[in-house]
Amino acid sequence: MRSNYWSCGDFADWIRGTKYPEYESSEGWVSIQKLAKATHPLRFWIAEELLDKLQDIVMFPSDTFYNIKYYVENRWVSRTHGLTAHTKDIKPGDWCDVGYRFLPCMFNELVDFVEVELAWSFIRWDDKAQYEKYNVPNFHWRSWRSKQAGLDYLDWASELVYENKDKTHYDLSPQALAAIEMKTLYLWWTEEYPKRKDPIDESGLGDFYNYEEEKYGTMFNNNRTKEEEEKSLKLLLLSNAIEVAQEQEDEDMMIRLIKVRHHMWT
Repeated sequence: MRSNYWSCGDFADWIRGTKYPEYESSEGWVSIQKLAKATHPLRFWIAEELLDKLQDIVMFPSDTFYNIKYYVENRWVSRTHGLTAHTKDIKPGDWCDVGYRFLPCMFNELVDFVEVELAWSFIRWDDKAQYEKYNVPNFHWRSWRSKQAGLDYLDWASELVYENKDKTHYDLSPQALAAIEMKTLYLWWTEEYPKRKDPIDESGLGDFYNYEEEKYGTMFNNNRTKEEEEKSLKLLLLSNAIEVAQEQEDEDMMIRLIKVRHHMWT
């Protein structure tokens, strides 16, 4: 994979006779290129076309190596051809119905996107100090992972703004809003979701069953007192309500993740 393109460097600017800006809107780029081509047609062709062809020839060996490397990585390491669940969520060899695979598979992919793809995007163009800060190895697959680098990227992206149509103030960009949402979803899955209790335990129904088994030697017996029957029903209804609330939260979070999916690329 190339770290730069010859047609975008200072040498290309010198050949072209027109210096390209570091940043510009899509409309601005069109105007600049039209002006450069009209001013020096031959020099524009050399800078834009010939340099790219020469680079293709010179970089062929390294490009071939990286193409093979990333094919192997995509096929067998990061397996970008499919959604995968972490082994802590679905153990290999265990049966899991389709409806229960969606949540872990979707959010495991979000975790990988933040900790792998965004983390790498955050440091790949920076200086050596960034590599040392995040302990990046000299040679690694794209599966190199850094939670902190991924979150730092989202914090940076969360502050990107653009001038509104009236040019009176700056609004958060769509990229910033998506970054804020992705961080919220990421933290929910990695920090809040693991703390969730089983509905039976959270409602106290589990403790009641333990009490019943200790007192009667079994659960669901016919020797309950009226008070125990009433308590059992109350705790059962509470447990069911907690389960419904948790499933609704899961569904809401999956929908939010689906809505932000078009911003999940690097």
